[in-house]
Amino acid sequence: MSAPSTPTNALSLTSSLDPFSSTSVPRLQALYSDFSQQKHSNPTSYQSNIDWWHRALEAVIVSGLQNDSSQVQYSVRRLEDASSLPSATISKSDRLVLHAGRELVDRLRIPKVGKPLALAAVLKSELRNTRTVVLLSDFLTAKMPLYDPGWLPARIAAFVVGKPLWWALEQVGLIGEEGLLSSGSRKYPHKDTSWWGDYVFISIVEKAADAVIEKQELTAVDRGDFLFTFESFRSKFSGVAGGDESHALRETDANVLIKYLERERGVIVIDKEIIKFVDKSASLEERTITAVDRGILELKSAIHNLGAQVEAIQSKIEECTRKASSALQQKRKPAALNYLRSRKHLEDLLHKRLASLGTLESAFITVEAAAGDVEIMKSYESSTATLRAILAHPSLERSHIDQTMEALAEANINAREVDDALRIGGNVALGVDEIVDDAELEEEWRQMVREAETTERSKEEGDVGRKLQEVSVAPVNAPKAETEQVLQVVAEL
Repeated sequence: MSAPSTPTNALSLTSSLDPFSSTSVPRLQALYSDFSQQKHSNPTSYQSNIDWWHRALEAVIVSGLQNDSSQVQYSVRRLEDASSLPSATISKSDRLVLHAGRELVDRLRIPKVGKPLALAAVLKSELRNTRTVVLLSDFLTAKMPLYDPGWLPARIAAFVVGKPLWWALEQVGLIGEEGLLSSGSRKYPHKDTSWWGDYVFISIVEKAADAVIEKQELTAVDRGDFLFTFESFRSKFSGVAGGDESHALRETDANVLIKYLERERGVIVIDKEIIKFVDKSASLEERTITAVDRGILELKSAIHNLGAQVEAIQSKIEECTRKASSALQQKRKPAALNYLRSRKHLEDLLHKRLASLGTLESAFITVEAAAGDVEIMKSYESSTATLRAILAHPSLERSHIDQTMEALAEANINAREVDDALRIGGNVALGVDEIVDDAELEEEWRQMVREAETTERSKEEGDVGRKLQEVSVAPVNAPKAETEQVLQVVAEL
């Protein structure tokens, strides 16, 4: 069966993504050609092309346009226990995983440029850097964090043990990109399907994980806010990988994100279907999902489910009301009465569900309050133990404090004696026979103040005498204005 054709609008959307839209047609033609031969002839150009394709594939993944709405069955480990969980249906619009295959090649086709012939070489080159791109199966099954220096040797050892013949043939140059037995796939690259599969781009997962942690820190208050089921996790963090926040995370994206948060970041612990957010520095006890955690999560889930039932019942009541009104307008009395009867039953059921919901919410609040009281008491106990440990330190014993204060007083006395000795020695060095008394200096300062006041008073008296002299020599027949001026001067005196 031939592959489904890719819609024209999908091709235009792909072409509008950056870096596709910002690259010239001649450059795209070079990037879409089979440039794998440049790996040895022109390694700089080869690496530049690989880097461009890495950005391009990231843009395709984040946009959600990598494939159409068809679905393919893939076996995926969910969380920890793959044996107890069925295969998951992965929608090809995942935003953390690249699904590489014929459909991806068709989706990346650009008019006047063609299909990417070097996509196989690009992905194989990306896999060599395990900190950048990892196969989905390897990512979900790895026990060691990707950032651990021992991760890559462990993966290589596991692969060599699993496929010793393949590894041996590659070492002698019989298979691989340049192997003698690989000439067929190199001659007909469109027939090579060895690169088909699912790839995790670590940089995209890191950004999504940062968004999850930020959102959790902003919204988590009570103990129940740290506990999730797999489905509630998908709903709560729906928009962290891009896309519509009203739609839950894709199952594959959720599996990848949860595994990364658990293994690489260490901010969650998982026990079957229960996910618990913890602090990186949390103790072993705090990193354990207890019976209390399970009870709180069960109450939380029951409240959520009952709330969904209430909303559904309310919708049905509104629908019955609408249908009854329509039947009355059409003069279909029996149908209208039937809808009204159904609405009455639904209203009774709604009252019961609301009463149950209120009871559960009250119980949930009480449980969370009790759990919070336990945490508060633990903090009190920890604070008490810390304070006692500090007060029990030998430095805070009464005898040691008294000895320390006495030693400090003695040290101050010695410091003053040293200061006096230095001052006397300085006076001797300058030829000063005796130490100047501070009282004498104070008296000398007062004498200088008195002399200054006397001088100021004498100056004022001299000014008054000059003005009186000027008044005494004024003529008798002086004009009225001059007489008034004289009188003013006298008044001022």
